[in-house]
Amino acid sequence: MKIGIVCYPTFGGSGVLATELGKALAEKGHMVHFITYQQPVRLSGFFTNIFYHEVHIPHYPLFDYPPYETTLASTMVDVVLNNDLDLLHVHYAIPHASAAYMAKQILKKKGKDIPVITTLHGTDITLVGKDKTFEPVVTFSINESDAITAVSQNLRTETYNSFAIEKEIEVIYNFVDVKRFDKKPLDAFRKVLAPNGERIITHASNFRKVKRVNDIIQVFAKINKVIPSKLLMVGDGPERPGAEELCRALNVCDDVRFLGKQQEMEEILAISDLFMLTSEYESFGLSALEAMAAGVPVLSSNAGGIPEINIHGQTGYMANIGDIEELSRLGIDLLKDDENLNAFKQRAKEQAMKFDIHHIVPLYEELYERFVHVSATS
Repeated sequence: MKIGIVCYPTFGGSGVLATELGKALAEKGHMVHFITYQQPVRLSGFFTNIFYHEVHIPHYPLFDYPPYETTLASTMVDVVLNNDLDLLHVHYAIPHASAAYMAKQILKKKGKDIPVITTLHGTDITLVGKDKTFEPVVTFSINESDAITAVSQNLRTETYNSFAIEKEIEVIYNFVDVKRFDKKPLDAFRKVLAPNGERIITHASNFRKVKRVNDIIQVFAKINKVIPSKLLMVGDGPERPGAEELCRALNVCDDVRFLGKQQEMEEILAISDLFMLTSEYESFGLSALEAMAAGVPVLSSNAGGIPEINIHGQTGYMANIGDIEELSRLGIDLLKDDENLNAFKQRAKEQAMKFDIHHIVPLYEELYERFVHVSATS
């Protein structure tokens, strides 16, 4: 099949999943065309069967805000026609679903009927989509999609509760390439970060308010008083300055490293003992799943779709959002001895195998074939 994938090219979960899906499809022989405003971060290097089409945004003095949605729709039309695509798969509803609808209508006028599949990822529904300035367009464009998927049962429920969706939303879970995270820890790397054998705790996110990164710092400070540890903060965003200030206030700066954005998490997770994710909402928690694929147990909030992957008492622990005391107690319990920790690590890895890329990608292929076949025969 010839598949067009529209996504954000950034470090966020939707862009990462869309890129990894495209790479996996290309490996299976499909022709994959990425359509976005810059090369996706997980698409460095050359890949057979993958093509990248940049959306060029014109800058005219007339426009205070460049019309990205219009330019994106035009680029979709151009790519579909010139490469004879079979379908468009758009990730994140805003603005991709509405741009895809516009492109679909233009293509119909040109004699090309192309199926559009929309995958909902989380904040496009739970945060941004609920804004009254977006809601009518989000509802309309989702309903006009030929198929709708969500990355968790929780997100499916949230979408039905928040929008007047008239179609069936299929759940196809986020996935992880477990083999990619099967790395042996580099002892030299670990010794640099934890020279005295401290436990290594990791957090990775875009440091937005919803991630509650200050909770991470507070929980770490309490764990560190009982179990000598180091905290690796991976990523960047608006909440980072506040988190750095809190480190100074709690006097834990010497034990916390802010590493900024990292494209390759495998080496960091390979030396980690615990991954923390204390968000007030996660539609799924892809970063936690990647940690589990590396054999790292997860200490998390019980928000959104996280309980669908992190099994309390088995692959890690969960507590209510903002419950610093309970999260700290559970973290100490998890890290207190090697035998206990290793058992959690093994179970985390086993759980991640259920979401391995080789189990999930065929579900997307089946979905594509259903609609490409209908489109070809209609």
